[in-house]
Amino acid sequence: MKCNPFEYYEATDWQAMYIEAEKHETPFLVINLDTIRRNYIKMKECFPYASVYYPVKANPALPVLELLRDLGSCFDIASIYEMDALLGIGVSPDRMSYGNIIKKISHIEYAYEKGVRLFVSDSEADLRNLALAAPESRVFIRISSEGADTADWPLSRKFGCHPDMAIDLLLLAQKLHLKPCGVSFHVGSQQRDIGAWDSSIAKARYIFNYLKDASIPLTLINMGGGLPARYINKTCDIDVYAQEITRYLREDFSEESPLEIIMEPGRSLVAGSGLLVTEVVLISQKSRVGVDRWVYLDTGTFNGLIETIGESLKYPLYCETKGPLSDSFIIAGPTCDSQDILYENFRNPLPQNISIGSRVYWLTTGAYTASYCSVGFNGFPPLQTYFVTNS
Repeated sequence: MKCNPFEYYEATDWQAMYIEAEKHETPFLVINLDTIRRNYIKMKECFPYASVYYPVKANPALPVLELLRDLGSCFDIASIYEMDALLGIGVSPDRMSYGNIIKKISHIEYAYEKGVRLFVSDSEADLRNLALAAPESRVFIRISSEGADTADWPLSRKFGCHPDMAIDLLLLAQKLHLKPCGVSFHVGSQQRDIGAWDSSIAKARYIFNYLKDASIPLTLINMGGGLPARYINKTCDIDVYAQEITRYLREDFSEESPLEIIMEPGRSLVAGSGLLVTEVVLISQKSRVGVDRWVYLDTGTFNGLIETIGESLKYPLYCETKGPLSDSFIIAGPTCDSQDILYENFRNPLPQNISIGSRVYWLTTGAYTASYCSVGFNGFPPLQTYFVTNS
């Protein structure tokens, strides 16, 4: 299947990114800030009742953070280092949520001293640390959720706890003089089954009912991320997700007022803004009669494309090389590491007559590419990123 960039980008966006790409030596990433701006506005239109807390880890570049700051976004932080970056551009701590369940007590204390008052937890030990280092802070508990089989990048094993344990932790938070305010969940990154939100919202309803009877009225639901970007695998438009998720909320929480809803769109906001530009370094065969050819690019698993591990995300690829496509290629990165193979079982087609020096453009790469880059693995530097607008 030949990839058409105009199926993934607005014509003006693609033109601005392509013109910028012609100026630089590969590998590098181009981010179109206008795309992010439109996606944020669309998100607010689809979920007018929700507060957007952009997860900084999706793309922590300062131009991205400054744009979202000016649009009025709040921010989900995974570390005090992300917090410091936000404070450095004038984002006030009341616009931040410390959304990592794994945090040192010294980091909790530091965030508290800087003014952060909204934290997540999913364990007793972390909750007790919060009580010591961030007294009287608002706390919500992350519950585990289904959806691992239908999310391209599942998140259910490492994070979250059973709803019954969440109840225990919220009761404990009250005893520790914290302010238990609600629950959170994450249905998995790039979640293609909208029904995954239905079951998680139902779990939240169960917890709300139990705590209401215990005289602890909860008011917050953090629905996390999971809204998809457009890769090769098709998904519904965000309007469809919004319609269904809103219906689930109304069915389970129609009488609840006021109810604070938080969403953490990362991939859905920034993935479509990115274009990763690579070059073919080498093409080889492993035997004289082999039907497979190996294409080695100048970036790979450890330099921006780690989400191809397990062939989880299937990025659309575009090449200027003319001619028929072939699925005989195994695509790999440049490092001396056997894990640096991007696509072997899944055959992402490339032009049959692709050659050394040809450019391969990876579309929809604005999320978790530059932020996942290693620092100097095999000596290859992290991706350089360039920013464009259409004006």
